[in-house]
Formats: sequence, C-alpha cells, structure tokens
Amino acid sequence: MSSEVKVFRVSGRMMLSHDRFPEWRKFSILVRALKPEHAIEKVYSDLGSRHKLKRYHIKIEKIEVVPLEEIDDINILRLSQLEKWVKA
Repeated sequence: MSSEVKVFRVSGRMMLSHDRFPEWRKFSILVRALKPEHAIEKVYSDLGSRHKLKRYHIKIEKIEVVPLEEIDDINILRLSQLEKWVKA
C-alpha cells in the first residue's frame, strides 16, 4: 500500500440556492489526498461547510490525478514539494 500523497482534481456540479431559485453550478477543486475516496470526502466537507450544502446537492462527475507540472495553485504546489514535515 502506497502512502504517497497525490493531488486530485475533483470536478462536478453543486446546487446553490436550493430553497428559492435552484441553480446548478460547475466546480473544479484541487485536493491533496492518499486515495480518490479521501479526496471525495474532503470535497463534500469543504463545499458543505462553505456553501451550507447537503451531500445530495453535490454531484461529483470526474476525479483525476494531476501531475505536479499542471498544478497552478501555489499553496498546493509548495505542499507537494516538501521533503518532510517538522513538528514543533
């Protein structure tokens, strides 16, 4: 079992304003995780807390591993290039 952290791009749709005027919006999020299942769980958690969405208002359509060369988020790129963590 590999314990290497990968960067996943999770794409899909989320329903905003589900109580008044429902609107499906597309999203694409970069997530660091060990497995695709962990990345999905992180996306559900983040979108649910930011936009007050239930899991059934989030439809995940695609999950893919992103190579380091294609990462445009500087924070995720720097985290991926760390050799080791130092705990203070």
